[in-house]
Amino acid sequence: MSDPIRPVAIVTGATGGVGSATVDLLLARGHDVVAVDLAPAPDRWVADERVAVVTGDVSREETADETVRVALERFGRLDVLVNNAALFLRKPLPDTTLDDLQRLLAVNVVGTFLFTKAALPALAATRGSIVNLASTSGLAGTPDQSAYSITKGAIVQFTRQSAIEHAPLGIRVNAVAPGPIDTEFVAKAVARGSRLGAPVEAIRAANPLGRISTAEEIAEAIVWIAGSPAATGTILSVDGGHTAQ
Repeated sequence: MSDPIRPVAIVTGATGGVGSATVDLLLARGHDVVAVDLAPAPDRWVADERVAVVTGDVSREETADETVRVALERFGRLDVLVNNAALFLRKPLPDTTLDDLQRLLAVNVVGTFLFTKAALPALAATRGSIVNLASTSGLAGTPDQSAYSITKGAIVQFTRQSAIEHAPLGIRVNAVAPGPIDTEFVAKAVARGSRLGAPVEAIRAANPLGRISTAEEIAEAIVWIAGSPAATGTILSVDGGHTAQ
C-alpha cells in the first residue's frame, strides 16, 4: 500500500514567532513544509525530513523561484503558500525616511507579490490556497505606523484582488490580520517605552477580551483558513475584538 500524499506548504519568515509556530502546526497537521528565512532554521527542522529549509531574502525574485523549485523537486507538489515574512516600523511620519518606506515595501509587499506570482502554477495544479499576513494596522489607523500601515493596507487589497483574479484556477486567497501578538517584538517595544504598550497590561486592556494573541493562536487561524474550502477574499481579524470597537 502506497504512502498517503501529504500536502505541501511554503512559509516565509519561517523562523520568527508566527512563522515558526505556523511551520510547527503544519507539520503537526501532516504537511511537508518549505521554510524560508534569512535567519538560521532551528535544529529540529534541519533534522526533519519533512522540512526543506531555504535561506534567502524574500524581496528577491530568485528566492521566490528557488523556493517553489525546492517544494516541487523535494516534495512533488505545492498546496499552501503562507506569506508571513514582514518588517515592522514604528516611527512618526515626519521622521520616516524614504529608505524606511522602501525597506518595508520590499519585504512586506514585493515579497508577497513575488512569492504569489512564483507559486501560482503549482497552486493551480492542486487547487491550493494562499494566506497572506495582514494586520489590524492595515484596517485601522494606528499612531506612528504610516509606513507599516501602507504595506499592510496593500496586503489587504492584494489579497482581495488575488482572490478574484485566481478563483477561476481554483486558488483561494485569504489574509489573517492580527493585532498585537505576545512575541519578542511586543516585549522589546514595551522595554523601549513604545506607545504600543507601556506597560504590557495596557495592550491587553485595550482589547475587549482583555488579552493579546499568542503566535500559536495566529498560526491556528492561518492553518484553518488555508484549509477552508469556501473561504476566499476573506480578511480574518484575530485581535481580541480590537477592530470591532
